[in-house]
Amino acid sequence: MPPVLLQRPRRAPSAETPAAPRRRTRVFALAEARWAAAALLLFLTALPLQLTGAPAWAWGPLYAAAYACGGWEPARAGLRALRDKTLDVDLLMIVAALGAASIGQVMDGALLIVIFATSGALEALATARTQDAVRGLLDLAPATATRLAGDGREETVATGDLRIGDIVLIRPGERIGADGRVLEGASEVDQATITGEPLPAPKEAGDEVFAGTLNGTGALRVAVERDASDSVIARIVALVAEASETKAPTQLFIEKVEQRYSIGMVGATLAVFLVPLAFGADLAGSLLRAMTFMIVASPCAVVLATMPPLLSAIANAGRHGVLVKSAVVMERLGQVDAVALDKTGTLTEGTPRVTDIRPLAGAGLTEDALLALAAAAERPSEHPLARAITAAARERGLRPAAAADFGSVPGSGVTATVGGHLVEAGAPARLLGGPPYSAAAADAAEVAGALEGGGRTAVLVRRDGVPVGVLGLADRPRPGAAAAVRALHALTGTVPVLLTGDNPRAAGRLAAEIGIADVRAGLLPQDKVAAVREQEAAGRRVLVVGDGVNDAPALAAAHTGVAMGRAGSDLALETADAVVVRDELAAVPAVIALSRAARRLVAQNLVVAGVFISVLVVWDLVGHLPLPLGVLGHEGSTVIVGLNGLRLLRDSAWQRAAATGE
Repeated sequence: MPPVLLQRPRRAPSAETPAAPRRRTRVFALAEARWAAAALLLFLTALPLQLTGAPAWAWGPLYAAAYACGGWEPARAGLRALRDKTLDVDLLMIVAALGAASIGQVMDGALLIVIFATSGALEALATARTQDAVRGLLDLAPATATRLAGDGREETVATGDLRIGDIVLIRPGERIGADGRVLEGASEVDQATITGEPLPAPKEAGDEVFAGTLNGTGALRVAVERDASDSVIARIVALVAEASETKAPTQLFIEKVEQRYSIGMVGATLAVFLVPLAFGADLAGSLLRAMTFMIVASPCAVVLATMPPLLSAIANAGRHGVLVKSAVVMERLGQVDAVALDKTGTLTEGTPRVTDIRPLAGAGLTEDALLALAAAAERPSEHPLARAITAAARERGLRPAAAADFGSVPGSGVTATVGGHLVEAGAPARLLGGPPYSAAAADAAEVAGALEGGGRTAVLVRRDGVPVGVLGLADRPRPGAAAAVRALHALTGTVPVLLTGDNPRAAGRLAAEIGIADVRAGLLPQDKVAAVREQEAAGRRVLVVGDGVNDAPALAAAHTGVAMGRAGSDLALETADAVVVRDELAAVPAVIALSRAARRLVAQNLVVAGVFISVLVVWDLVGHLPLPLGVLGHEGSTVIVGLNGLRLLRDSAWQRAAATGE
């Protein structure tokens, strides 16, 4: 990936930061896609003319144009490889296509050209989209920031001009422009893009903040501690770029032997042509035998032995909500033997829910009354915890009373007058203060401590200064999360690892609930990459499943990356090798099992193709193989392996894969 992706262009300061447009390369902006489309259109125009008996002058030039449009790029790549003393399948396919055309099999050669051109266009598109997402990540940080001069004056500057030691003012609702530390003020900051935490983190003097995160309701004065090029968000970009460049591409099986096969086929074809000539055979007969040899030894059946099972598996997975980006990815999925899972938005739903309602003894409130009181105070607030509390009240059919005199203190909670009483809801540590506690406060502290010890977020409710109850909130596991973990364990032989930026208590509670023993919490993006590389250094092929910007470097560094699609960030979706569109975790073990079924079919097809090629080649060398019979045998083997690979298109193939993963 080119280093230019890591450079933020200088922008002129402006009073208002415009919304960053989403970067997305159009398909036909790529030359590879335009040439492939032209070749396909020409082929589809020529084919019906040939099949309906039109004269050769009507369809011949169209096929020739298809050869030119689709073949020039692979031919150029093949010649470059040849210049580097490497003979690859691309060049071999072009030679085979031209050889087929030279003995009248024009349509076969054109089809081979179209297949290769289309494959190259898809690869170019995938690369461009990933680069789009990496470039767009830099737009998370605002273009400008408000810098405070020594005399207190405010000046708007480009974030790229901020230097270590500068003081910046972050107003409510603004994105933070640089990594730094809070000097003054209190607020909550949504830093899910960096850590994956589902809830905004309270920030006050001394706390660290990151560029690209979103400030809440309070104003902050922040001292810049890192240059823009060294911010956490910039390092995420660098990690994605580095992983994309250094991860060795896993090739399809046939590509692993392409050198020997290519050299052997070219040498054998020349020998079949030249040896008989040396012993006095006629030129036409030798050329016909050599061309017949090239046709029957052509790897078309081998290519189809590999691609149809993988492409059929891709199509089947797509119908069931899993988008696998290429045949290489589908092959890799079946090789994984270790899994690393993100927490928030992957194993969990990503939004907090009320899990516990604990009225205090002596408060005289039922669970519904306590929830209604808290919902009345929280209803004007936009905080995620407030939305969770009001949603829980709606689910129970409660109608909270009207509130007046609403106020919000960042990091502490809310206050409101409800039914003539002052109601407060917020963090127990802020509302209770420190010991010595009154009897009610001691009870509240004990309940809140128990909830927090269990991985919940506690919200204390006070009425007229007296604690009356505590609510517990947590991010709920996705349905089927535990079953998916068990299935992944059965398929890979190892229990998945939980990698999360969330706090250890919340991570530990979820892991215990769904059956994961290895929990690594409080991780930044580079820590997740290190954990993945640690496993790969031990010889593991790691599958990473995640959904956020903070997961993208690990997705890129892993052997295979899978993103949860419904709430996944653009960068995660583009960096991942596959996307679970419906956010069904059960689809992850199912697609692994489907990949393994495809790999088994590939092996079967290679055996069939190898037998056909061997028999036809021997026949041509030791006997006299008529050209029509050679073409029939070659095309017959191609049809057999193609139809065998298409078996994975059936819904029953997915059902068997899903059952295997259960």
